[in-house]
Amino acid sequence: MADNKVRCAWVSDDAQYQQYHDEVWGRPVYDAKELFAKLCLDGQQAGLSWITILRKQASYEAAFADFEPAIIARFDEAKVEELLQNPGIVRNRAKVNSIIRNARAYLDYVDAGNDFSAFLWSFVGGVPKVNRFASISEVPAQTAESEAMSKALKKLGFNFVGPTICYAFMQAVGMVNDHTTDCHCYPQ
Repeated sequence: MADNKVRCAWVSDDAQYQQYHDEVWGRPVYDAKELFAKLCLDGQQAGLSWITILRKQASYEAAFADFEPAIIARFDEAKVEELLQNPGIVRNRAKVNSIIRNARAYLDYVDAGNDFSAFLWSFVGGVPKVNRFASISEVPAQTAESEAMSKALKKLGFNFVGPTICYAFMQAVGMVNDHTTDCHCYPQ
């Protein structure tokens, strides 16, 4: 049943997608482990639509120990082979290995006494950037900030964190608010 709410044009009439748009996308996230999980999920999106990953999110959470970096970092080749048989996730070796590699990079960073959340939020000055796009055609695929984040994450050992993935991540976790000005979620 249609709810007649005006949403960003990229949102389909799929109820799960609408709920994600209305309740999750663009809402600021500051918890380091939540940010880690979202960064990993956004990396899985490479070459796919977000709805594909959204529909598999619960399977990813189950397969990857609720994105607990300390557990994921201990995954070995046998675990990778097991994951590659899991129909609930994208069965791509590079993508599966990226989550493990990213968990190890995350732990290296935080074990050195660094704040992962503060690091990520530093690319937008620590506060959400609210854009005023009237149409999704105005929304960039990447920005100077997402390019800088990508370079910094790669330097730390993360992968599947190109500038386009980083910008999608920044949008999803509310670092930038890219709800279009006609959307009922703007400027929440």
